[in-house]
Amino acid sequence: MVRRHPGAENCDCAELKIKYKRNSEICHRCPDDQWSDVKKVKCVHKTSIFLSYEEDIVIVFIFTSLLLSTITVIILGIFIFNWDSPIARANNRTVSFILLVSILLSFLCIFLFLGHPVDITCMLRQTICRIIFSLSVSSILSKTLTVCIAFKATKPGSVWRKLLGVKTSTYVVGICSSVQVLICVSWLISSPPYQEFDMMSYTDQILIQCNEGSDIWFYSMLGYMGFLAAVSFVLAFLVRTLPDSYNEAKYITFSMLVFCSVWIAMIPAYMCTRGKYMVAMEIFAILASSTGLLSCIFLPKCFIIVMKPDTNIRRKS
Repeated sequence: MVRRHPGAENCDCAELKIKYKRNSEICHRCPDDQWSDVKKVKCVHKTSIFLSYEEDIVIVFIFTSLLLSTITVIILGIFIFNWDSPIARANNRTVSFILLVSILLSFLCIFLFLGHPVDITCMLRQTICRIIFSLSVSSILSKTLTVCIAFKATKPGSVWRKLLGVKTSTYVVGICSSVQVLICVSWLISSPPYQEFDMMSYTDQILIQCNEGSDIWFYSMLGYMGFLAAVSFVLAFLVRTLPDSYNEAKYITFSMLVFCSVWIAMIPAYMCTRGKYMVAMEIFAILASSTGLLSCIFLPKCFIIVMKPDTNIRRKS
C-alpha cells in the first residue's frame, strides 16, 4: 500500500524523492527510513509502527489476559482444595493439573507479543507459546487415550489393563511435548527469529516486526501442534458416546473443536496481514483457543464441585 501526498501528482519528483533546489531537475532519493514531505523539498522520518502498550486494543488484551488468568487460578484452587474428590481424581488429576498450569501460562505468554519487538522476544514468543500449547494438547491427548484404554480394559484378561495408570498418561504428555521442544530448539539453533524493519511495505511507515527466520521450522512447529490437536479431536469424537459417568470425551471433543476452529480461521488472516495487525490476530487466537480449552473441560467439573457437591462423592457398590 502506497500513500501519496495531497497534490503529489503535481510534483516532478516521484515518491520518496526530493529536490534540494526549487528549479533543479535532479531528484534525490530519501534514505530508506525517511520519506519526502508534501513539497518534495526535504526528507522526514517515517513513523515506526508496532503493537505498543498505548494502543486501545492492547489494553483490552491485557485486561482479558489477567481476567482469564485469575479465573484459571481460581479453578486451579478449587481442584487443589478438592484434590481427593471423585471429580478431581477422574481421568488423572495430575494431567488435569498440568493442563490447568499450561492454560494459565498460555494466557500470560501474550505479553511476549506486546511492545517493541527485539531479538530475544522474537525468539521466545513463538517457541515458548507453541511449547505451552503443545503441553496443553498433549495433556488432552493423554486424557483421551486414558478414556479409550479404560474401556478397552473392561474386558476380562485384556492386555490394555497394563497400560491403564498414571505413568502411561505422564509418558504420553512428556513424549509428545518433548518432540515440540526438540523442534523449537533445532529452530533456534539453525535459523532463529529476529527483529526486522520493514521499510518498503508503506511509504510513510516502518513496520517493526519479527522475522520467523526459517519458514520450514516455523511451519513444522505449527504442523506438529496441529497434528496433536487433530489426533486428540478424532479420538475424543470416536469415544464421545461412552457412558457419562466415566467419560469426559464429549467435553474434550468440544474443546478441540473450538481450538482447531480458531487456529484454522486464523491462518488466512495471519497470511494476509502484516505488522501489528498480524500480532493482534495471533494474540486473539491464543486467548480464544485457551479459553475454549478452559471452559469446555473444566467449567462443567467446577459446576459439579461447587453447585452439586452431593454428586461429587464416591458411591459404595
